[in-house]
Amino acid sequence: MIERSIRVHSLFESGEAAVLVQTASRFNSRISLMHEDKTANAKSIMGIISLDLKSGQTVRIIADGEDEQSALPVLEQLLGTSSEPA
Repeated sequence: MIERSIRVHSLFESGEAAVLVQTASRFNSRISLMHEDKTANAKSIMGIISLDLKSGQTVRIIADGEDEQSALPVLEQLLGTSSEPA
C-alpha cells in the first residue's frame, strides 16, 4: 500500500472527476481518495463527487495492489500540482 498527499489543482470539476474515475478503473489496485473525514473509491463517480473537492484542498491518494506503483503517479498528475510522500 502506498499513499500520497496532493493539493487539488484549480481545474478539478465534474469532467475531471469522470476522467479520474476512468483512469483509476484501468488499474487492478484498490484506489481510494481521502479528504477530511471522508473516503471514496476512486473508481466510483458518485464517491468522487461526494468528496466535493475544491481547488487548493489536500486529498490523500491510497493505492493498494499489484499495480499500485504505476497507478499512483498517473493519478497524482490528474489530481494535483504538488505532492508529498506519505
